[in-house]
Amino acid sequence: MWTAHAGARAKDDLKARMGRPSFRLVRPRRNLVTAGTAFSWHVQPEGNMTATAAELTTLIRTALDAVKDPEIRRPITDLGMVDTIDVSENGIVELTVLLTIAACPLRDKLTEDVTKAVRAVPGVSELRLTLGVMTDAQRTTLRDNLKGGATKDIPFARPESRTRVYAIASGKGGVGKSTVTVNLAAALAAKGLAVGVLDADVYGFSIPRMLGVTGRPTRIGEMILPPEAHGVKVISVGMFVDGNTAVVWRGPMLHRALQQFLADVFWGDLDVLLLDLPPGTGDIAISTAQLIPTTEILVVTTPQLAAAEVAERAGSIALQTRQRIAGVVENMSAMTLPDGTVLELFGSGGGAIVADSLTRATGATVALLGQIPMQVSLRAAGDAGVPLVLSDPTSPAAVALSAIADDLAARTRPLAGVSLGIAPSRR
Repeated sequence: MWTAHAGARAKDDLKARMGRPSFRLVRPRRNLVTAGTAFSWHVQPEGNMTATAAELTTLIRTALDAVKDPEIRRPITDLGMVDTIDVSENGIVELTVLLTIAACPLRDKLTEDVTKAVRAVPGVSELRLTLGVMTDAQRTTLRDNLKGGATKDIPFARPESRTRVYAIASGKGGVGKSTVTVNLAAALAAKGLAVGVLDADVYGFSIPRMLGVTGRPTRIGEMILPPEAHGVKVISVGMFVDGNTAVVWRGPMLHRALQQFLADVFWGDLDVLLLDLPPGTGDIAISTAQLIPTTEILVVTTPQLAAAEVAERAGSIALQTRQRIAGVVENMSAMTLPDGTVLELFGSGGGAIVADSLTRATGATVALLGQIPMQVSLRAAGDAGVPLVLSDPTSPAAVALSAIADDLAARTRPLAGVSLGIAPSRR
């Protein structure tokens, strides 16, 4: 025996007339196969049910307002995915929900959420759910509604955008730039922020593995829905190539790929977007500055003097592109051994040297945001696809990474250039 309820609004609406309705489960009827994929769910009511078909339809639509598309993360009623709701006087509901594409990878999750929402509505005796597919025209309308019209612009470059964009850069490869990126993303998402990661390291993409992403993006016309892992939306060229195929592109193709990932991917309302740049100061770094001028640079280095000197060059690109440097992160810093001794495998002081040098070069304070100690489990967590800040949050490296994430989370994008929507009154 179980009690069905459809939320405060639905319950209050019927409470006075119907009391608290109760149901007992009956063996499910055979699935009803129609033009799409259909499912049938049946209950036997106990007691007097007096809700009309029109009232039930309203309650069902209200319940479906709480069901979100698993990929887009918006209510299916707002997305135009609820096609028809037909309710008979005896409480039988025939519901058609439209999938964005026929091969929707999360159709089972959507079916489960819709069924759970409808079966909780008082007065529903049976649900016959059919999954249809949107037409090309409906998909175009959906894309335009999500992206604010038939536009190909980059949302993060708009003056009204409140998303903070950080480009994680390094002077040379092998300093742990991608490791820093995925752990900062996971830590920021764990704090409740909406976070996205764009793997802009086209030649050396590794973000999908390090975040444990195995699915591919979903295309709705010209719009791309990025997969999500650990609460982080992720896109990478690695999701569009077979296996470990090398990507051999020249400058113009790199620029176009970055532009497409920024404009065609539906990121939603992000608080933070992290771009994992290739090492050095090549085409991608320049294109990033052109496409999103407000991008802030986060420089990753190691304590080694040779690495620090190269990292300074990566940070100094901000002088030419007029970007702000968010800070410096020193990775592979000193580690404490089990006997208490401190091992400085790559030396010491590199991060401070880079921060001081960039402070002098830019005329603005560039802080050393943190020093991440060498830790075997940090590497192992990346290989396993579960960032260390989630798998072992109390470890020294995770604590240092989380502290950097706290610093970034406390920052907000300046209001300069943002329209406040205030117009002078006329007298």
